[in-house]
Amino acid sequence: METAGKLAPLGFGFMRLPLKDADDPTSIDIDKCCELVDIFMDAGFTYFDSARGYHGCKSEWALRKALVERYPRDSFTIATKLPAWMAKDAADARAMFDTSLEQTGAGYFDFFLLHNLGEERTRLFDDWGLWDYLAEKKREGLVRNLGFSIHDKADALEAVLDAHPEVDFVQLQVNYADWESETVESRKCYEAARARNLPVVVMEPVKGGSLVKLPDDAAAVLRNAAPDEPLAAWALRFAASLPGVLTVLSGMSTPAQVEENVRTMRAFRPVGPEERAALDHVRAILDGIPTVPCTDCRYCLKSCPQGVRIPAALASLNILALYGDEHRAQENYDWNASAGPASSCVACGACEDVCPQRIGIVRELVRAAGLFEKR
Repeated sequence: METAGKLAPLGFGFMRLPLKDADDPTSIDIDKCCELVDIFMDAGFTYFDSARGYHGCKSEWALRKALVERYPRDSFTIATKLPAWMAKDAADARAMFDTSLEQTGAGYFDFFLLHNLGEERTRLFDDWGLWDYLAEKKREGLVRNLGFSIHDKADALEAVLDAHPEVDFVQLQVNYADWESETVESRKCYEAARARNLPVVVMEPVKGGSLVKLPDDAAAVLRNAAPDEPLAAWALRFAASLPGVLTVLSGMSTPAQVEENVRTMRAFRPVGPEERAALDHVRAILDGIPTVPCTDCRYCLKSCPQGVRIPAALASLNILALYGDEHRAQENYDWNASAGPASSCVACGACEDVCPQRIGIVRELVRAAGLFEKR
């Protein structure tokens, strides 16, 4: 695998940047962004992760302003992503690559990803010939390493890997809370990638910030085990301790967050047996909190005449129940459920007829609409 020098174990995710207007994701504060990049680079970290759609399609522009125009090209590593599901057709999807090149000003991409495969999104990349298109970009030297990110279960990941053994790496959601999750399957996905000797880029190691907002009894377990260890450090170290991890991404929006994370990773210590037991205890506490018992089997999606994104809506309810994290719950809903909002449910009950968990889905969708569609 080609890289721009030796990769540090921490990557800067350009999807939660400081804003001038909290209600406008495109209002990126470039001066503050530059400050964050400088702290990160001065600490010796070099991996930056963006995507065409982040921050209302302004993240790549911010990357150019805060990084590319201020540092030598061989001093950093850029990854970005092509979201075919945002395009209207194949030509529009392919044009995203050139737009990303222009917006970042990078000249080439060290890592380029087909973005957010899973469910019905996966077929678009095949139907529109994007694998072949990006393979050609790699032959032209515009992409050094080609991979994909995926939010789906292990069997879906394995299907993509079987169909495309040529990939250089894969980006997966890996964190200690989801390690044994029936809906995320962090461990199973990680093991599927490693069985093929693929390097793994870890996304969501802190679960969008939720793992620094643990319930009091769960946080107490970690503070008793290591009083001086920040909660975010536990999450980053868990992910970075796994063999074959290329880098661990963290979306950071304040100098304090960057400083804490680089301090953790510069003095990196693998998670030991006693610490792993503490994390297992935390996971058991989280598992004991009452949540909507959705296993993401998706039978409901096949039955819903309105195309409601039922599992995503229920996942936001569970984020709120587990962590009390309103921001992360809303972010998950906006990103994953807005294409089929809960409010479009017509209460036909078809989803409940096929749900193996016998969830009162209609009732839960009413609750989700009330919580997450207030704007």
